[in-house]
Formats: sequence, structure tokens, C-alpha cells
Amino acid sequence: MKVTAVFDIGRTNKKFFLFDNKLKEVYRSYTKIKEIKDEDGFPCDDLDAITHWVRSTLDLFLLNPNYSIHSVNFSAYGASMVHVDRDGKPVAPLYSYLKPLPDTMLTNFYAKHGDQWQLAKEACSPPLGMLNSGLQPYWIKYAKPKIYKKIRWSLHLPQYLSFLFTGLPVSDYTSIGCHTLLWDFKKKNYHSWVFVEGIDRLLAPIVDTTTMVLKSYRGHRIRFGVGIHDSSSALLPYFILANAPFLLISTGTWSISMNPFSEAPLSKKNLKNDVLKFMQIDGRAVKASRLFLGNEYTAQMHKMRKHFGKSRRYHYKMKIDWKLIAKLKKKNQKSFCFDSIGITRRDVCDTGLEGFKNFKEAYHQLMLELVELQILSCKMAIGKTRLQKIFIDGGFIDNDIYLKLLTQHFSGYPIRTARSGLGSALGAAMVISRKKLSEKSLAKHYELRRQKHKTA
Repeated sequence: MKVTAVFDIGRTNKKFFLFDNKLKEVYRSYTKIKEIKDEDGFPCDDLDAITHWVRSTLDLFLLNPNYSIHSVNFSAYGASMVHVDRDGKPVAPLYSYLKPLPDTMLTNFYAKHGDQWQLAKEACSPPLGMLNSGLQPYWIKYAKPKIYKKIRWSLHLPQYLSFLFTGLPVSDYTSIGCHTLLWDFKKKNYHSWVFVEGIDRLLAPIVDTTTMVLKSYRGHRIRFGVGIHDSSSALLPYFILANAPFLLISTGTWSISMNPFSEAPLSKKNLKNDVLKFMQIDGRAVKASRLFLGNEYTAQMHKMRKHFGKSRRYHYKMKIDWKLIAKLKKKNQKSFCFDSIGITRRDVCDTGLEGFKNFKEAYHQLMLELVELQILSCKMAIGKTRLQKIFIDGGFIDNDIYLKLLTQHFSGYPIRTARSGLGSALGAAMVISRKKLSEKSLAKHYELRRQKHKTA
């Protein structure tokens, strides 16, 4: 069977998929790779372990007589860069985008290159520290000059994975436009500060995301894609599924609300509320709002399970209790402090979990507050766009309370959830495939289900 292989590298799970010639999933596997620490003692992904897993997995399946791999592509999270020398060897760890940048360095950067909010407006990204991945080589230049001198290429993570097999250093629009602070969206070129600092000399040539490189690997002739940023990849199938303006809420560690139909410039209010623009495979902008939903949810659940003495899977099948929701809404009290979500919330009465009768009550209150933030995030992405549909995919589609509360609020829109679990893998397969998928075939592929507005 001829297949396309896709490596989908997330912060939490590293995934491997095989698709047949109709882009139907025929195999998937997941693995988790433990974090290590960089030279400063800050946690980061283990680049060596990821590299070994990618190579060994592809080698293993090339020996499998049931499959004939003719093309390979890579989807990966953004805001991460791999810095390699002239021999293509990494010269630094895969620094975490959560690693803080020194305040003095940021002060010096904006003093030299202009007001942070004006720059943010031009680059269509809030000031996010290391999450503005363009600042990573800038930080290395001044904080670690010995490492900087060794860098020949600073590659975005999806393109580095492709580089492992092709040896060709490239960049693509989806990675460049992913809140990097590198791109001037109006000028449609790298921002002026990139040239002033000489960072442009480290950035590989830009190629189309659909580019394929034919290489001989382990005795096989394989077409390798150049990689794609995972959020951009996750969006691709929905352009076929929806024939009208839509919003996609892609949930996971980050919940990203994506609106490809807004042409309005970002306001300062947008930027201060974590709204940005990233680029599609053709360079067109997508308005998106970000919420560190899954990360905060995981942290709160750890505290809650420990406090109430519940197992890790205790809450998995908990259904919404509308009477309890009504009671909590009437009380109208915010009970949780969300440390990892950078949105100011007023009137939070953080009394701890002692104020709740049981796990169920605490869990419903948690979901009420998280969904409230999700709604605000969605509204920021929607703006004045006249949408006709909302799609939700990712891990939170299995959370009954999240889904029902969101559906209740957006009752004026048809809301559909996608239960494929493919995430961004299918999009990565699509960009290197010559196959044209129909709405009918994709709908089956995604098992779309309409969410009905219903209350007690």
C-alpha cells in the first residue's frame, strides 16, 4: 500500500501517521518524550531524542512490507527554532518558548528598534518574549555570543525536521508568520529590525509550503515536504468543509481561535488580549486569538485531584449538571486564579478548594470560568466578521461541560465538532498531495457532529 507519512510534533505528544492515496488514515502512533534542561537549567524539549525518534520511526516503517512510503511531511508547534552550524549540527538546545527573556534585554531591544506596541502592530503579534521566536537568535547574539558565532542557520522547528532528511535549509510562510515578530505584514517582508541586527543572514530562503524535495533515503525514492506550522496545518481541511465564513477553535495545550476571513488591522486592545495574525501557506493572514487553556486546565486538575483524593481519570466522563450550573451562576463568584493565562480578571475570590462541597462542584465552577475566558477569546477573533459556522477540534471536544457551555453561548451559530483526532497531520499530508478532497469525503474523515443547544 502506497502511503504518505506525517510526523506531527506537539509540545505534549509526538505523533506519527500514515495516510493512503485517498488521504484516509491507516495508522497512527503516539509517544511522549521527557523534557530535559538547557544549560541555564530551564526545561526544554529533548531535541536529540526527538531526532532519534523521527529517524528510527521512519526507518522502521520503510522496512514494513505492508506499506510503501512515497512521501513524508512534518507538522510541528511554532515559536521554536533550531540553530545549526555549517555542518547542519545543532549548536544549542531547543530552547523553550516559556523561557523568560531578561527585562534589560527587552528594554534595550525596544529602545533600539522602536515602541513595542507599534512594532507589535506591524508584526501582528503581541510582545511575548521567547514566544516571539525571532527574539531567540537576538537573545543568543547578546547573551551567548560564542554560540551565536557558530550559527549558520536558524531554522523553524517544522523546517528543521525536514532538513534532517533533505539537508536543504528553508523557511516557509506558516512558520515565519507564527507570532515570531520577524515579519512586517504590511510590507510583506522581514521587519526592518531583522536586517539591522543581521538576523536575516541566519534565516533560510523562503519556499512555498507545498514544495517537495525528491531524495534517495535508505534505498527508497521519497518526496519530502518542507514542513508546516501546526496551527496553519490544522486550518487547511476546514476550507473544504466550510463553504462560508467560519471560526475554528483548535483546542489543546493552547486553544487557538482562528478567523481566516478578517481583514481588519489589529488594535492595541487586540494585541494586549493575545490576539495576533499568522500566515496561511500562501502568505495570507489569519486573525487568531490564543488562550493557554489546556495548560491551565491541567494545572488546576492536578490540584483538584490531589485535594479531593480522586484518580486521574475520575472526571473524564462527567456530564454537565445544569442545575448546578444555574446555582453557581447565581452565586456569580470567580474562585480560581489562572497564573498561566495572561488575561486580567476582576473580582477573583481565591479561597482555595476548601470552599467547595465536593469535586463535582469545584469542577463545574472551574469549567464555567475557563469557558468564560474562551468566549472572550473567541469574540476577539471574530471581531466584526459575519460568520456562519463554528468548528471545534482537539482534546476539549470530549469535555461535555466545556462543549455544552460554549454551545449555549454561541447558540446563534451552527457548531460542529471534528472527532478525527488528526489535529494538524491531515493538513500536512494535504499540502504535499496532489489529491483533491471533496467536502463529502472530508466530512466522513472528520466525523463531524453538530452540537445542539440544550439546557435543563
